[in-house]
Amino acid sequence: AVLIFFSTVQLLLLLQTDIIHGEYRAEPADYVFEGKDECHYMNATQRVKYLRKYFYNQEEFVYFDSDVGYFIPKTEFGRLQAENWNKNKDYIEQLKAQVQTFCIQNYEVFETMGITGRRVKPTIRISLRHEDPHSEYHMLACNVYGFYPSEIEVKWYRNDVEETAQVQSTDIFQNGDWTFQILVMLETEITKGDTFTCEVLHSSLETPSRVDWHPQESDSARKKVVTGIVGFVLGA
Repeated sequence: AVLIFFSTVQLLLLLQTDIIHGEYRAEPADYVFEGKDECHYMNATQRVKYLRKYFYNQEEFVYFDSDVGYFIPKTEFGRLQAENWNKNKDYIEQLKAQVQTFCIQNYEVFETMGITGRRVKPTIRISLRHEDPHSEYHMLACNVYGFYPSEIEVKWYRNDVEETAQVQSTDIFQNGDWTFQILVMLETEITKGDTFTCEVLHSSLETPSRVDWHPQESDSARKKVVTGIVGFVLGA
């Protein structure tokens, strides 16, 4: 599935005026109205859905869905708007036609630009986030970045057994170069001889990509070795 959206924002600045102790005061208050058009593609243009969404102060209050063919309210204010717009048959037919005139037409443009078929392989890095000497549990982080499109699956394994109970994930963040990144963390016991594996499944990869991490290869372990050597030299 591919989602492409276009957004236009109109900022309405209202001035509230009051007279306080004989002085004039103007306080600006921002009210933002936003309209957003979305095109959802399934198997290229074999199945296309068009959505037009309306927001007021970041809250969506009504939207049009080409699959059902009318506006659907999400708030009480949106209900009144939906009832009014749904009576306008010409407007509804115009929005239905957006599937062909807007979505499919733009998909062909994106194909020519190489956007819809773009695939960028992720880079994977494992690090020890923190190591608490008073706890048997530590936090490993798998940083997956530089991939496109955004759909991705990241798994943790300990000695080839998948870990799920103590796994936490951030949201997928968008970089400024049309790539994405995500951080998936595993809270676990770490003992010598363990092998931890971060596995990534992505459309740019023919097979899942796996990166191993061993306790003796951690930054913390290397620092302890260096500290031990320095202490031995100083002692001598």
